[in-house]
Amino acid sequence: MNTTTLIATLSISVYLVSTGLIIRQIDRSRMQRNGLYLAWLAVCTHFLYTALVFHQNGGFDFSFFSTGSLIAMIVVFLLLIAALNKPVQALGIALFPLAAGMLLLALNFADQTPQPSQYGWAMSTHILTSIIAFSLFNIAALQAILLALQDQQLKSHPPKRFIQSLPPLQTMESLLFQMLATGVVFLTISLVSGFLFIEDLFAQHLVHKTVLSLLAWVIFTGLLIGRRRFGWRGQTAIKWTLIGFVLLLLAYFGSKLVLELILHR
Repeated sequence: MNTTTLIATLSISVYLVSTGLIIRQIDRSRMQRNGLYLAWLAVCTHFLYTALVFHQNGGFDFSFFSTGSLIAMIVVFLLLIAALNKPVQALGIALFPLAAGMLLLALNFADQTPQPSQYGWAMSTHILTSIIAFSLFNIAALQAILLALQDQQLKSHPPKRFIQSLPPLQTMESLLFQMLATGVVFLTISLVSGFLFIEDLFAQHLVHKTVLSLLAWVIFTGLLIGRRRFGWRGQTAIKWTLIGFVLLLLAYFGSKLVLELILHR
């Protein structure tokens, strides 16, 4: 077993142990931070694995599963940063196993096409800001789903223990719009850099990605404006956050899925 495989295996194992600890803590109605400490170890080793692969390949590997692994790592890192001052550790129950799974897929289905060395700094900037934006909207979409569950359970019957472990609705909603605002910043940079640095942004294999990304930007920006001017929240925020995220999901992964795994380009 080589070094990168060993590090990836360690990261996957720690992600899963961290998930188990958080579930156990919720079952016992107490939220200790042992699971989060392990999650920091998991994301650090995940980062080390990514850095080693970067060094070996001479750049980022933006193939389908490697991109998914990179996004999952950033999502977990952002969650852990938020958990420093907000009680959002329960979100790790969904995100940590996802990160472990994406890392496992990246480890077992490594693909060297397209070669990372083909990307200059401009294209790398565009891709990396796109990945960070998608990561932020990923957390926002999860927040929206949990908000919907939390709101439904609080209205209909005494909430389950997992729902009780979540932050108050106001805190969850505040974090949702913080993630949306930051995501819009990075998505804007991604779109602007794309128009500046990609010669034919509306080429046949990019047109749907460009259009879907622009539609998502309009939705998220409109939601933020509506929040500030009209006080949009609750079901309106949940619905449009999920619609925007689905558009980005199709834009980011739809093209990669078709081009790399189906057409093998």
